[in-house]
Amino acid sequence: MEVETPLFQDFISAHGSLAFPPALAHRYGGHQFGYWSGQLGDGRAALIGTFQSSDGVVLELNLKGSGLTPYSRQGDGRAVLRSSVREFLASEAMHYLGVPTSRALSLVVSDDSVIRDEFYNGRPKVERGAMVVRVAPSWFRIGSLEILTFNGEIELLRSLLNYVIEHHYQHISLGDSDRYLMLFEDIVRGTAQMIAAWQSVGFTHGVCNTDNFSLLSITIDYGPFGFLDRYDEDFVPNTSDDEGRYSYGKQPSVGYFNLDKLRIALDPVFTDNQRRVARLVLDGYHDILNKTLHQHFTKKLGLPSDYSAVDVQIIQMFFKSMKKTRSDFTMSFRQLGEVSLDELKQGLFETGSHWALRQLKSDPNFDLFLEKYTNRLNAARITDADRRRRMCEVNPVYVLRNWMAHVAIKQAEQNNFTGVRRLLHVLETPFTRQAEAEDAGYSSRPPLWAADIKVSCSS
Repeated sequence: MEVETPLFQDFISAHGSLAFPPALAHRYGGHQFGYWSGQLGDGRAALIGTFQSSDGVVLELNLKGSGLTPYSRQGDGRAVLRSSVREFLASEAMHYLGVPTSRALSLVVSDDSVIRDEFYNGRPKVERGAMVVRVAPSWFRIGSLEILTFNGEIELLRSLLNYVIEHHYQHISLGDSDRYLMLFEDIVRGTAQMIAAWQSVGFTHGVCNTDNFSLLSITIDYGPFGFLDRYDEDFVPNTSDDEGRYSYGKQPSVGYFNLDKLRIALDPVFTDNQRRVARLVLDGYHDILNKTLHQHFTKKLGLPSDYSAVDVQIIQMFFKSMKKTRSDFTMSFRQLGEVSLDELKQGLFETGSHWALRQLKSDPNFDLFLEKYTNRLNAARITDADRRRRMCEVNPVYVLRNWMAHVAIKQAEQNNFTGVRRLLHVLETPFTRQAEAEDAGYSSRPPLWAADIKVSCSS
């Protein structure tokens, strides 16, 4: 099907004869903000088909915002433009950053009006509707299993688990009596690696409920997310998260909580011995996550790949300097890779374009970090040119900061999609400086008003 044809446009906008061939909405439950919420389900999304990519991967097309489903509850099944733009851009941004994620195929804007109380303050307003076609190998999530166990639908639970294994974990034999335990082990490992990838790029999901955690360990359901500006472990992008449960720094522990709920959901299909082993598997979650985090941050600092206790100290010292000086997370790593160590020690770098480095150097302990950092690189025989090259390959210049999305959304609400298209183009090559991005200020210090931007679960 050609993308530019009316046939394709009808398909992705749920119009015409191609609208919703199977129209499947998914039933699932979930723990939301730590508490069981019972049955939830796709209240504004539907599976509209599958297709096979050029490399043989079968992907599911999920249309979000098209209207009522059996699980819409008191909602209208629609989605607004602001949340749709954010999900569309975030999916692609995360993909090009190398983070496991769903993708976005299309964004269709509607002339229909949608009423939303964006900040749940009793002030609803009329907004423009939109639809996003999301793409992933599967949309099954931890909550998909939880609801079956909760309702005592154990045979259906087995059937779903067998389906997931057959189609997405094909290295596991359906004839293996330990297949569900092996699946659990793979999901524990994959989730730890996914969250480590989040932390490495400063991404905060915002709504880490069990119904938003994929059984394939990919990032799904982009809502009130945010990328760090200044380094702050307590950063919470979601205005609905009053207690900071899903802050940047707590995501690793929330991952453990969600995986424990998965373990409980699998309890009916485990033997006594498998239950014991599953607890041991879960106990290994933090080791996997911390090891993966260490690998990410040694790469981000251009350090050698072999493990060293000195590297742990160097990484900790860098984070302490970022925290103390309230330095920008993304640009602290990036700009460290753009300047030679001699220039940095002597303060000879251009402070305007390397504003994050200037802020870092205001920490009296930063020189001690530089000394230990330089000694480690010299001992590993890593030249400064090689360090800089390696760092620029893994540290992005551009991430989807909330202020950037905000500007593009405000333009889109006036039928001007220049900003959305520019952001999409820039975020497809986030590790390379681009003239249009520099002109737009995407690598500059975030504007002061960016700190006042609020995002919510309302979509």
